[in-house]
Amino acid sequence: MARAKAPRAWQRMLSGRRLNLIDPSPLDIEIEDIAHGLARVARWNGQTRGAEIFSVAQHSLLVEILILAIAPEAPPAWSLAALLHDAPEYVIGDMISPFKAIIGGDYKAVESRLMSAVFIRFGLPPEPSPAALKLVKAADRAAAFFEATLLAGFSASEARALFGEPPFPHARIAALLEPMQPARAQALFLERFHALYGALA
Repeated sequence: MARAKAPRAWQRMLSGRRLNLIDPSPLDIEIEDIAHGLARVARWNGQTRGAEIFSVAQHSLLVEILILAIAPEAPPAWSLAALLHDAPEYVIGDMISPFKAIIGGDYKAVESRLMSAVFIRFGLPPEPSPAALKLVKAADRAAAFFEATLLAGFSASEARALFGEPPFPHARIAALLEPMQPARAQALFLERFHALYGALA
């Protein structure tokens, strides 16, 4: 009897790389692929106001700016980790938190391996330090509050209960809360990446 063929576990990127989802190699990761993908993945399952989607690339830029709003002394490595904190979603998409909770461990394991490969590829530790991780999570929650209330139709009290309320007004980051075309989000993401990556070097 013929043996069943193993299902394909890799995705071909526009760069020509083939990224194995089960055992991702840092050598198969390109920042251009990440930027292209994240600029075309919708936050909040697309349930946001505006003519364009609010992309994961825009969210990542927002989180990186909020890092410095919360902790102006944060080193460039922490800012780069913030910019890349959702990088696995260029491969696996942006699943809302309730669905992640339903899927459970398998999803988190794939996401974690991809995240480590991305960090290694760009000169970061495979896992952020506890202090860096705490700061990125705080900025991520602040971004979620602003997005939820200004784009996704949540009431302030509803968002406050889920994410907490940031200790600064949204006016400081208002420009990044305007959904933009994918090409623009992609270009801004790459521009910020190269600035931070250059600062590490």
